[in-house]
Amino acid sequence: MTSAVDRSALTLLPHHEWRARQTAHAARIDSLLGDHLAKRAKHGRQSIEEFLLTYYNFRPAQLRRWQPGPGFLLEDATPEEFGPYYVADDDGLVRLDVGAVLERRRESLEWIHRLLASTAARAPHFGCFGMHEWAMVYRQQPAETRHNILPLRLGAEGTAAVVDQLTVRCSHFDAFRFFTPAAKPLNLLQPTRDTQHEHDQPACLHANMDVYRWAYKLSPLVPSELIADCFELAKEIRTLDMRASPYDLTTINLEPLMVETPDGRAEYVRFQRNFFERAGELRQQLVGRCEQALGQLGL
Repeated sequence: MTSAVDRSALTLLPHHEWRARQTAHAARIDSLLGDHLAKRAKHGRQSIEEFLLTYYNFRPAQLRRWQPGPGFLLEDATPEEFGPYYVADDDGLVRLDVGAVLERRRESLEWIHRLLASTAARAPHFGCFGMHEWAMVYRQQPAETRHNILPLRLGAEGTAAVVDQLTVRCSHFDAFRFFTPAAKPLNLLQPTRDTQHEHDQPACLHANMDVYRWAYKLSPLVPSELIADCFELAKEIRTLDMRASPYDLTTINLEPLMVETPDGRAEYVRFQRNFFERAGELRQQLVGRCEQALGQLGL
């Protein structure tokens, strides 16, 4: 049973228009992914694309599938093309059944909105210099490191010396939880899953990469183009994340960004500020989508 809807508030998308958007979206995702299967065979999870597809639980087929989000009537379409929450009305026009989505997703919608809004409201901090990746291998044997097929540029002792020299201030739980036991006490913060809303801050690379996570988790309440925008930014952020890591990235054709040097740290902050601005714009779009949906629930 579909929810009642005021169709006068919906915009008609002719067949040629939505089909063009669908085709353009699929081509964009194919370009962003590149030949990820070949990269998987060669580099495993070390490739940027494979990491994003593994770390984030959203498959290529889901990423390629286009849907317009709420507010549209699709001409000459079938619901199956767009996902389980799309329905065909009596006149054959297809739309998103927003009521059905909200009935199933209310709790997660409220949680995501709270996280996005609280992160956006917090003051940015630009002084972490990517030390989270270094803390994940701090005083650990090479065979035990997370990316153990990649050697450490400075060796184990040189890597530990950089961590000892620079302050470790990681606010993101999903990075902190991978710190070595020796590194965790060095962190100025001790984030947990329960305190994520209190710690995520808008200059954090991982929090900004996670904007992609919240975008696809809000689907189908957000259009696929917005999810693609978030994926593209996440890919750029992950590239910097690896470049600023302690690993020798020669085998995956990445030049290191040497955050152990003053020049490297300054360059890191320049990238970080750019990502802060771009992720902030995307985060605000998602906050707006959440508030629009919550408004329909009377919240």
